[in-house]
Amino acid sequence: MAVLLVSHDGSSWLPAVLDGLIAQTTPPARVVAVDTGSKDGSADLVRAALADRLPLEQRSLAGDTGFPDAVAEGLLVLAETGTEGPGPEWVWLLHDDANPAPDALAALLAAAAARPDADILGPKLREWPSLRRLLELGVTISGTGRRETGLERGEYDQGQHDQVREVLAVNSAGMLVRRQVLEDLGGFDAALPIFGNDIDLGWRAAAAGRTTLVVPDAVVFHAEAAHRGIRRTPLTGRHIHFQERRAALFTLLANGRGATLPLQLLRLTLGSLLRVLGLLGVRAVGEALDELAALVSVLRHPGQVRAARRARRAAASGGTDRARVRRLLAPWWLPYRHGLDLASDLVAAATNQAADVAERRRIAAAERDAAAGPPPARHRDEDEDFADTGIVVRFLTNPVAVATAVTVLALLIGVRDVVGGIAGGALSPAPGNVGEWWALHLEGRHPIGFGSDVPAPPYVLPLAVLGLPFGPSLLMSLLMAFAAPLGLWGAWRFLRVVARLVTPYGAPRWLLLWGSLTWALVPLVAGAWGGGRWGIVVAAAVLPWLAHAALGFADPDPGHRWRAGWRTGLALALLTAVAPPAWLVVTLLVAVLLGLAVRLLPSEVGDRSVWGPPVAALVVPLLVLLPWWLPALFEGGLAGTVLDVGRWPTAATSGWDLLAGRLGGLGAPAAVGLVLPVLAVLALLPRATRIPVVVCWLVAAVTAVVGVPLAVTTIDIAGPVGQQPGLGAVLLVLQGAWITAILLGGLSLHHLGDRPKPAQAALALSGVAGLVAPLVGLVWFAGWGAEELDDPAPSDVPVYMAQRAERAEQDGVLVLRGSTDAGLRYDVHRGDGPTVGEDEIAALTPEDEQVTSTIRSLVTSPDPDAAARLADLGILYIVQAAPADGSVAASLDATAGLVQASSERGTRAWQVSPEPGPLPSHHAWLRWLLLLVQAVAIPVLVVLCLPPLRRNRDE
Repeated sequence: MAVLLVSHDGSSWLPAVLDGLIAQTTPPARVVAVDTGSKDGSADLVRAALADRLPLEQRSLAGDTGFPDAVAEGLLVLAETGTEGPGPEWVWLLHDDANPAPDALAALLAAAAARPDADILGPKLREWPSLRRLLELGVTISGTGRRETGLERGEYDQGQHDQVREVLAVNSAGMLVRRQVLEDLGGFDAALPIFGNDIDLGWRAAAAGRTTLVVPDAVVFHAEAAHRGIRRTPLTGRHIHFQERRAALFTLLANGRGATLPLQLLRLTLGSLLRVLGLLGVRAVGEALDELAALVSVLRHPGQVRAARRARRAAASGGTDRARVRRLLAPWWLPYRHGLDLASDLVAAATNQAADVAERRRIAAAERDAAAGPPPARHRDEDEDFADTGIVVRFLTNPVAVATAVTVLALLIGVRDVVGGIAGGALSPAPGNVGEWWALHLEGRHPIGFGSDVPAPPYVLPLAVLGLPFGPSLLMSLLMAFAAPLGLWGAWRFLRVVARLVTPYGAPRWLLLWGSLTWALVPLVAGAWGGGRWGIVVAAAVLPWLAHAALGFADPDPGHRWRAGWRTGLALALLTAVAPPAWLVVTLLVAVLLGLAVRLLPSEVGDRSVWGPPVAALVVPLLVLLPWWLPALFEGGLAGTVLDVGRWPTAATSGWDLLAGRLGGLGAPAAVGLVLPVLAVLALLPRATRIPVVVCWLVAAVTAVVGVPLAVTTIDIAGPVGQQPGLGAVLLVLQGAWITAILLGGLSLHHLGDRPKPAQAALALSGVAGLVAPLVGLVWFAGWGAEELDDPAPSDVPVYMAQRAERAEQDGVLVLRGSTDAGLRYDVHRGDGPTVGEDEIAALTPEDEQVTSTIRSLVTSPDPDAAARLADLGILYIVQAAPADGSVAASLDATAGLVQASSERGTRAWQVSPEPGPLPSHHAWLRWLLLLVQAVAIPVLVVLCLPPLRRNRDE
């Protein structure tokens, strides 16, 4: 048995490695040391340590020599035996950073003797210098090229893997291999100079029917100097990830089955591109470039892969043991599990920042004064009582868990009407396919009415993206159904962190359940759900997550504060998309809070990371929603920035309605909503939580300042009446501030027994009212909350006309309503009628005076040119809705180019002849420029939001 030691600038580890080699209980017969251009005296260290103790032969090679060539040189030395015999049967490979335990070699040889069929054996690798963490016990490779060890990250060695077993490959650090087998396999592949050559050798050995074993009793401590970047070589430089990924791609392509090679090549190409995007997502730009360079390097040299495959076919003259290889490769599903693990890690890291801030502040507060803040007693986690029972028993015996489940079930029962599609009130029907939303988002001019340059509402893009897997109708149903449970979850997370910021021990779960349930009911009890105000319903689900992200502004770390700014900005952009006035409310809140910070903490003004993140959060929606608000400034759609989304007009909301948590003409009885402001006032009484409760009231007051001018303003839109600006966001922020204030005040309820009897009675009555109000609201919504969501009114357009209009944009239907005495109104039916996303465009489009003049001349006296002008505008039919005005019908009957068409009873209809041709196309280059800015900004902001995960290069 001979040792083959390869070194390169390893003086930091060689003394310990050489001591470990000398201390072997089974000393080797020969030692061949191959040094590859070391400049730190590694070769001299080997000579000084081994020359007088073990038979030593040394060779020196150039600094750019790869590990396979160094091993090949060592094998040549071992073959130069002269008359002494055929040479050693076994070769033990060691790296200069791999320190063997004293009995490592003996354990390997014992396993080889016990298993005569074994040709390659490897030790258990543990981390050096920690000595306890496991690195490898055999290794395989996944279909994406990931090096799979079967170990958890940072897993400690407790003997849990101590069994000899067959593996695909073992690490070359400590590998014991039969010399003849190594020579028959052609040694390590020189195309893999430093990384991945061990897996390639093991794959070739398995394909040749050879057995590779891992022997856990043999332990080698490995520093992984090259892999960890501790040591740089001419072969790696700074691009370690490039070499590792190139080796992985080469190994898969060189050893894979020929029949599946094209699919494997396609998978690796697409997978590498996805990895590039993922690495950019965690801001590992260098590794992303290395990933791309590795793919290009392999694809640029197909000759190397072909030569490697020819060499493997020639070596497998006796056939390939594909069954063995298939059994030892990683399962096909493993890469997908890793992808899910990474995604879950990202989500957890992205959503837990605010909770981490609260935890650090909680610990600091507890250390500073354990008796400060209410309440001094710790709220016990109910799960602790049932830690040793099954999950079903824990659930059924946990009142909070049962109550939460019942609440969600009741919410889902209340939204049962979404099954099969939903429309009515302010909610128009969903379009027939998601392509209509994409067209609406991309178009500069929309075929709505007689044509409109008003930009599409900002929510069209997220609907178009989310609608890809679900379709428009199902998506709208899902949004309306699950917005409340999602809002409940977000409110739970937000209120839990806020409570921990106020008191070291947070809020009890029953209080968190009350707060989150009450919040989830706000848009339902307010009448937003029943009235089809879907934007407010979705905004209620987004707002607590925005508030949760904004808590990161209190993080002591500047980097975390900036990430909180980007996250808050993206959440605010989404909130603004479904509730445009929300941006005004948040802007004024940020301005007031920053003003107070400047007043109270003047020393912090100079720190840009203090005021910069909130300002960045306000700028992000302006950038992300640029294709909406900028064209709206010039095309007459600016009013859309202060209106709630949906079909207009809607009933006005008064100040009394806001106080009662109701939208105008909708919602549960006012008494249910008035409980919250009353309890929020009472929450000011406990002295211990008065300051945070005052902050909540400050938020409510600033929000009311925004709501007052909106409530007394009327905006002119297309139609007979005006429209009040949207107060949905104002209502949500008011209710959220009051709920938070009540929860903070409720932290003092456990002191009830220490108070005077009258105070006890008053607090008990308040608590009962607080509990009864959401329960009444929940029962009301589950039973009657959806009754106001009526089905869409029947259309005045005959079915055959609607079908014709749906087939071609130019086959529009002009619908006339009213009479010459009371006034005529008109609108145009195109496509499948007004759908979600089109209502705002139609209502905000300014009246075209030339079109109005044409219609006026058409209905007052026969105009021979009017029909031709209508055809040019894409009108195929004219419908006079019931009750039809006789004078108007007579004028249309007498107009040349109009032919009477069939219609329903009480209506009249005409067809324009000749039929209109295709509408002219419009090329809006400015629109595409704005969309390009948006398309670049969104992924960049998403990357800025993500935490820079500390990644292991094995991943």
